[in-house]
Amino acid sequence: MELAPPIEAVCQAIHSLYHNPDPGGKEKASIWLGALQKSVHAWVSADDLLQRNIDVETCYFAAQTMRTKIQYAFHELPITAHGSLRDSLLQHIANINEDTNQVIITQLCLALADLALQMASWNEAVKDLILRFGEDVHRIPPLLEILTVMPEEVTSRSLRLGANRRSEIHDAFDNAAPFVLQLLNASMDSFASDPRVLVRIMRCLGSWFNIGAIPTSDVAHSKLLVNVFQALVDSKTPSMVHDAATDCICAALLLVENIHKHAALTQSLYQGVLTLSEAYHMSVAEEDIDKSINYCRIFTELAESMLEIIVASPGQGFGDLIILDMILTCVGHHDYEVAEISFNFWYRLSEELYKKNDDQFNSIFCPYIERLITALCKHCQLEPDHEGNPEEGDDFSEFRTRVSDLVKDVVFLVGSSNCFKQMFNNLQSQSTVSTWDVSEASLFIMAAVAKIIIPDENEIVPRVVEAILNLPDNVHIAVKYTSTQLMGELCEWIERHPQMLEPVLNYLLSCMQQKRLANVAATALQNICSTCRDQMGAHFQGLIQIIQAMDTFHVSNDCAVGLLKGAALILGKMPQENVAEGLKQLCAIQLTPLSQIVHTADLLRDGSKGDPTVWLDRLAAIFRNLNPIVTNGHTHPCQSLVEDVSCPKCERFGDSVSFSVVSFTTQVWPLLSSACTKYQNDVRITERCCRCIRFTIRCVGKQSAPILQPLVKQVFDRQRN
Repeated sequence: MELAPPIEAVCQAIHSLYHNPDPGGKEKASIWLGALQKSVHAWVSADDLLQRNIDVETCYFAAQTMRTKIQYAFHELPITAHGSLRDSLLQHIANINEDTNQVIITQLCLALADLALQMASWNEAVKDLILRFGEDVHRIPPLLEILTVMPEEVTSRSLRLGANRRSEIHDAFDNAAPFVLQLLNASMDSFASDPRVLVRIMRCLGSWFNIGAIPTSDVAHSKLLVNVFQALVDSKTPSMVHDAATDCICAALLLVENIHKHAALTQSLYQGVLTLSEAYHMSVAEEDIDKSINYCRIFTELAESMLEIIVASPGQGFGDLIILDMILTCVGHHDYEVAEISFNFWYRLSEELYKKNDDQFNSIFCPYIERLITALCKHCQLEPDHEGNPEEGDDFSEFRTRVSDLVKDVVFLVGSSNCFKQMFNNLQSQSTVSTWDVSEASLFIMAAVAKIIIPDENEIVPRVVEAILNLPDNVHIAVKYTSTQLMGELCEWIERHPQMLEPVLNYLLSCMQQKRLANVAATALQNICSTCRDQMGAHFQGLIQIIQAMDTFHVSNDCAVGLLKGAALILGKMPQENVAEGLKQLCAIQLTPLSQIVHTADLLRDGSKGDPTVWLDRLAAIFRNLNPIVTNGHTHPCQSLVEDVSCPKCERFGDSVSFSVVSFTTQVWPLLSSACTKYQNDVRITERCCRCIRFTIRCVGKQSAPILQPLVKQVFDRQRN
């Protein structure tokens, strides 16, 4: 846009953007206005529109344009124009009245704040703003808005402030902070009954806490901090004021992690937070979930700031464990969203105690962790009227996953066996009127720590396994689902107790035949196969039968791939003379349908059994995880895969055809070659073929040399085509 457009044309375009019923006209106006905003003429047009104050739409466009130009195109202005731009913006701020839209006020405040940060010649911007607007009660709200966003904008990437300029700004903030604190104290007295201004005051204080510029020794003993806590204590405080007060206190607590530097403020905050316990209980009684969340945020933030002292000297001074009691009270809230706020603190606490590695200290925190796990178990309960398996992908499922992760992190403080025993006692202590959801939640926590259980544990785990194996047929499906999940997680314990392997396998096979349990049972079986490789060799033929019938069990392809992975790991541990025959059986189940698809099927349905990628993924899983032990001088048991690659095409596999190991395995390369040729234009399939070939070569190693020549030939032929 070479020439400055008439202001009337700009107003017309803005009107068209908001009111033109024709979408084409709206789009045309949007493009034109966008071009104006990018041009140097936008500075004058925006200033002119703000002075005219025609309507909300033109003022908003002008204010937004002014802000974006200062943020992204400040370099367009010569230094001599900076002063006039500042004066113009100050005048626009002065013209704000009760009818001015808040969005326009925010844009103008951001524009002035960004200008102050980039205008190096404006050395005492904060003081000048306070002197200009601080005496007029009608100008206090926009002034507070400017003083709030200015510290926030220091870290804005769009401003591209250099390190030296940032340092200058921080020094200026340090010098101006006493004036800001004085303004906030005076404003708190003047606007004590105006919730909207109180919110601005608290947001401003929090913003200055965030940059560490506020003189903490002064604010520690000020009426300002007392008023913030009073807003948190009063149950009649409006929600927006309560939220702002919470954010302010949390910002202050984050600042006092350096306790020695901010000793006075630390003491005031600590005492103030301890007075909020009763207010939390009141919020629970009044069912005000938002305020309960706010209190939990404050308690957790205090605990995180005091974490080093809590670990170094628990029960003494700022290390008083009463704060843990307050957090656990919040964890016991009926809504799991409140409990979840504290998770990061428990992670950090467990990490610090793990580094300390002191059993004596761990015993101090053990009762608190036991209470935490008990409360989390209650939160993990499904609704009593829930039907079917625990759902995956929803918010509650994600929460349960986070609970599982947290329990795994903190369980060392109480001992995994003790946790397991605690959950088992929950199951045993239930009366006949207890609902299934309590049992399922206890089993879920058990599953979280099952892999950490000492494999030689012989007191509780055998009783749990026995109880699962004897679950009645009419038990709720969710209990059966989580029990099956637990069984898979106990794979390391089962490895040490081989006498339990066969009944467990029978149980999992039974579960796989139930549609709603098939996937979790397959995953559990995979875990057992991967862990109990030596013991599972005796059950390999039974596993083959399961794999043969896998597609009748409603097992997902991912679970099928996992089960084949487990079978391949078992096969790698078997005697060398049995590997080739076992590999033949595993591969035949995949190659038969793959061959039929490659040579007869034309219609592909993604993810269905008619999709070659399903069988290629399964075949790749076998070779990827098969690692047989081959001693020096012995032939690799899979070498027969590449002994004869002269076969020009793959024969069709039929159920009635019997193959020797060599004649069968010579079909793998030709079949993959045929698939690459047929689907050469389908990246999804060719990528799977190449991956399968790669894992096959990796499995056989240097003894796969005979396959390289035809492989290279096909690659060059593909490149030429």
